[in-house]
Amino acid sequence: MTAHLFRFFFQLLSLLIVTSVLQNSVANAEPFQNFMLPTHRGVNWSLSEVPADHLVVVAFLGTECPLARLYGQRLQELQTEFQDRGVVVVGIDANVQDSLTEIIAFVARHHLTIPILKDTGNRVADQFEAERTPEVFLLDQNREIRYRGRIDDQYLVGLSREAEQRRDLAIAIEEVLDGREVSVPETKAIGCHIGRISRVEPQGDVTYSNQIARIFNQHCVECHRAGEVAPFVLTSYEDILGWEETILEVIAENRMPPWFANPEHGKFANDCRLSDQEKTLLETWVQNGMPEGDPVELPEPPEFVKGWRIPEPDQVIAMSDDEFSVPAQGVVDYQYFTVDPGWTEDKYICATEARPDNIPVVHHIVVYVVPPGSEEKNAHGRYMLVGYAPGSLPQILNDGVAIPVVAGSKLIFEMHYTPNGREQLDRSYIGLKFMKKQDVKKILGGGHAINTKFEIPPGADHHTVTAEYRSPRDQLLLQLTPHMHLRGKAFRFEANYPDGSKEILLDVPHYNFNWQLNYKLAEPKRIPKGTRILCTAAYNNSESNLVNPDPTATVRWGDQSWNEMMIGFMSFVEP
Repeated sequence: MTAHLFRFFFQLLSLLIVTSVLQNSVANAEPFQNFMLPTHRGVNWSLSEVPADHLVVVAFLGTECPLARLYGQRLQELQTEFQDRGVVVVGIDANVQDSLTEIIAFVARHHLTIPILKDTGNRVADQFEAERTPEVFLLDQNREIRYRGRIDDQYLVGLSREAEQRRDLAIAIEEVLDGREVSVPETKAIGCHIGRISRVEPQGDVTYSNQIARIFNQHCVECHRAGEVAPFVLTSYEDILGWEETILEVIAENRMPPWFANPEHGKFANDCRLSDQEKTLLETWVQNGMPEGDPVELPEPPEFVKGWRIPEPDQVIAMSDDEFSVPAQGVVDYQYFTVDPGWTEDKYICATEARPDNIPVVHHIVVYVVPPGSEEKNAHGRYMLVGYAPGSLPQILNDGVAIPVVAGSKLIFEMHYTPNGREQLDRSYIGLKFMKKQDVKKILGGGHAINTKFEIPPGADHHTVTAEYRSPRDQLLLQLTPHMHLRGKAFRFEANYPDGSKEILLDVPHYNFNWQLNYKLAEPKRIPKGTRILCTAAYNNSESNLVNPDPTATVRWGDQSWNEMMIGFMSFVEP
């Protein structure tokens, strides 16, 4: 179906379905007379049928928006809390990209009994001037908007608090029920843009089939495809329609693709940034109405390996004997699982891969080796063997390079889970490929700069902590990995060479706790014996850090996310 026919189809449906729309302008703050939309079951729901003495919460939702998923059940809970006091909650899906089948699945997944309406053509969303999912509007008995914005402040874009600090919608409901003015009548709604029908006739030479599909295939599809971690797929032209404003926003804010290294320092093999030219092409394409172009020009879709991306592993090790239950909502503390792999002889590992069992809720996996004689709680005694984060690649070592692990070592799985709106189970695992000792030509060594004795003062918005690694011999540096928790703000690796010269190896000016990225050098970097690699970490323990668990606390080293860590991991081989 061409873009023109696709949009015309939805516009025609909107005229048939929306029998009566809001009559007055939101901007003029006049009362809404009525609107009628079909529920996901095809039964019309009308505002005029709500008793005149009831309040109405109108919530705009989307089936694939991560924040809408998290808040779907919370709206149901609010309905239960206030229904006996004369409050009705109704959800509206105005996304052009959400089908009735997807809405039905959303309702079932989140066990919703509140009506969910389909706003085909965005007519009601336009009348409310709604912009995001989720975004809520509280109508009083006169059908005037008394509150608009977020539901509460627990979930942000890519970030979560342990609990909400202010129940904005619930407070507004209480105030209106009590006959008071709403103390905070408007807050900023955070979430995905509502996917609206384009009003621009497709035009121009920049088309999906020619240029845009190639950009998505190279930078996005690895995660934005069926069964992977991204919340929606971007594998076809129809998949993208409705997401264009959200896509432009996350690109402009450098949230996607996830990459946080300062481009002025170092070159990295896994740099996934969009070029300026690619950004311009995307902006032009959206401005021109997103023409599809000639499907004959479509590039071949990328091929992704199903199953293991390393050679068939010699040993698969699960994080535990039992599954871990990930709750539907809230913040899950780091989970640690100690596993004895049963190694009675030294092992030489030539390929590693960590695999989440339940991709939607596993944010990252880090697996540490604890040699015999080292305490599991001692950070100095462990080193990282393998990790997983969305978009990460397995480690496959060639040319006789191997990771040595002594007999009797144990493994610690560090698991970071992110709830996505429904309770789920996970039992993640790793795969390892071994090499015979006589075939090993070079050892892949791990080094780290670590500081466990710091104290971050309450309210400090830029507290620095340093640590260093001194090269015991000539080495070739392959990879750098900064590691901090929720107060992490910035991280830098700087080489101080024996000849007195200095070089910034990696600068991460805006550290993001939710993306535990490894930075793989485009070319191995020679590090002479005696080089000091100084790591400098900056922490924000103030109220300006929106995910700070407690700005009044003095923060010290600890495993959990409300504690902090300061580690600069490095990988080396001998020259």
